[in-house]
Amino acid sequence: MHMFRSALIVSFALAPLALLAQETPTTAPGQQPAAQSPEAAVPAARTASAVLQPALSQAQETLSGLKIEKWKKGSVRDEAGENVRALLHDLQTNIPPLLAAADAEPSALSHAMPLMKHLDAFYDVFLRVEEASRVSAPSEQITALQATMLSVNQARIGYDDELQTQAAAHEKLIFTLRTQLQTQTEAAAKSAEEAKTAEAKAAECKPAPKPTHHRRTTKKKAEPSTQKPQSTDKPQ
Repeated sequence: MHMFRSALIVSFALAPLALLAQETPTTAPGQQPAAQSPEAAVPAARTASAVLQPALSQAQETLSGLKIEKWKKGSVRDEAGENVRALLHDLQTNIPPLLAAADAEPSALSHAMPLMKHLDAFYDVFLRVEEASRVSAPSEQITALQATMLSVNQARIGYDDELQTQAAAHEKLIFTLRTQLQTQTEAAAKSAEEAKTAEAKAAECKPAPKPTHHRRTTKKKAEPSTQKPQSTDKPQ
């Protein structure tokens, strides 16, 4: 059940790419917006509590109802009693904050992984209690522990499956957004090149302005006067 977790880690590690893509306009200038957002392909995530809480509540009820004093005396009973107390403490103290953190961000790997690891350890200890019961406990307690252990295991598998579904959906979303970004980038580059080419052609076709000829004006030289100057001498 843990084989897919490496792929899950990769998928969630790529989540920032999806966020960056979502911040980029989804349509290039002049294009019509897409009819449906790619994010709509991601199904709504079920919270950790929705998947796990019923089985965890059953585990707390079963463990609280065990009567260890009715088991056969010996080291097996003593060890089982310590494990039961540890499991009850875990259910009341350690698991609730992990569930709350996972519920707050259902698709956040940083919140899901600590809960998954804790559930694995919880199940291992519960399994030791069930094995001990088959040696020392009354039959009715063995039956209750086995049924509860099965329920807890199914819940773990269900939570793993839920995370795997979300991982696959996010991988598909990232691929779709990356393809859209590449298409838009290429379209924008092509539009810019076409605009540049059109501008160059328009500049070539534009007629050159006619040269302006300025007429040179020359001043005429003053002609010498042909009239004789009048004599100012009086007759004697």
